[in-house]
Amino acid sequence: MKLVVVSAGLSVPSSTRLLGDRLAAAVVGRSADTVDVEVVELRDLAVEIAHNFTNGFPGRRLAAAIDAVTSADGLIVVTPVFSASYSGLFKSFFDVIEKDALAGIPVLIAATGGTARHSLVLEHALRPLFAHLRAVVVPTGVYAASEDWGAEGLDGRVERAAGELVGLMQGLSGVRTAAADDLTVVPFAEQLAALNSPSGD
Repeated sequence: MKLVVVSAGLSVPSSTRLLGDRLAAAVVGRSADTVDVEVVELRDLAVEIAHNFTNGFPGRRLAAAIDAVTSADGLIVVTPVFSASYSGLFKSFFDVIEKDALAGIPVLIAATGGTARHSLVLEHALRPLFAHLRAVVVPTGVYAASEDWGAEGLDGRVERAAGELVGLMQGLSGVRTAAADDLTVVPFAEQLAALNSPSGD
């Protein structure tokens, strides 16, 4: 399976990239299949993204990044919080990707910020963006504020979200909870059909 991490961190080292790496490691650790991980650093593509808006054509590195993202079996997308939302660089990258190119791809959304007050960015910005792109967003998003690093709770969210992404990547939507010993499994094709049904049934 191919897992692609899209990191919109700007600094070096970057807490955004660190969170992406932790999530990817958790996915690899929870998967029974071999997972090939590729990281797309948007910081390195900023100029090519801007040029794509002005001339309509992706440069060589941007084209390779777009191909990696659109051919992935699963995505982890991580952005720093800017002005209570995703960064402009993060949004610009997904703006240059063809419409419907992410349809049906499982996506784990994550963000980093200086304060826990911005944790709702996952629900009011990232989840609607990827729902609009028709990706399949896992239920658990992961937000890491400055105080979360090394604190109790972050590891649990990382592992839960990783488990949900692995389930979707393997064509399942079952999640084992601590309160139940049995695994409820719904084939991925059946889940997609339900999502695309006009009645929602």
